[in-house]
Amino acid sequence: MTVPALNVKIIPFRGEYYKLKKEKEYLVKNLIYPVPDPNFPFLGVHFTRMAKGGVEAGPNAVLAFSREGYKKSNINVSELAESLAWPGFQKVAAKYWRTGMGEMYRSFSKAAFTKALQKLLPEIQESDLVEGGAGVRAQACDRNGGLVDDFLILEDTGVINVCNAPSPAATSSLAIGETVSRLALSRF
Repeated sequence: MTVPALNVKIIPFRGEYYKLKKEKEYLVKNLIYPVPDPNFPFLGVHFTRMAKGGVEAGPNAVLAFSREGYKKSNINVSELAESLAWPGFQKVAAKYWRTGMGEMYRSFSKAAFTKALQKLLPEIQESDLVEGGAGVRAQACDRNGGLVDDFLILEDTGVINVCNAPSPAATSSLAIGETVSRLALSRF
């Protein structure tokens, strides 16, 4: 990063999914989302009918112990220490520790994950779920403990940095590219 005194750090959060068993997919005909909590950039567990078939349930949002922490067992001590040492992360953890502990509990307890899903679809049972995949979200966290939930593009001499590109970054990739190219053309 070339921007001096950058006041954000990327913190990795893992999102874990379950899949509905084939015989229970009929319960989900459309996307089913909770009302988002405005304190977090994460949506909460939800149901997604996939384009190629199948239904995903999730994700949760837990601190990943590595930038590529797709599994609970992926641990990089130096990367984890870097995340934990960031003053912004310490403030987020102190303020939302109960939420964080709940997410961790759901990560290790299928019954707890199921209970969260039942708030959206009461018919779902633990036996209806099979383990799915996981993803890692690169979440920008500012020094004051804010989770940056919008695009963050910063400039320095001769460089344009895309510092945060949250979901729907893939959907917005052409617009992001257009913004960066406009900035580059006007500055260089």
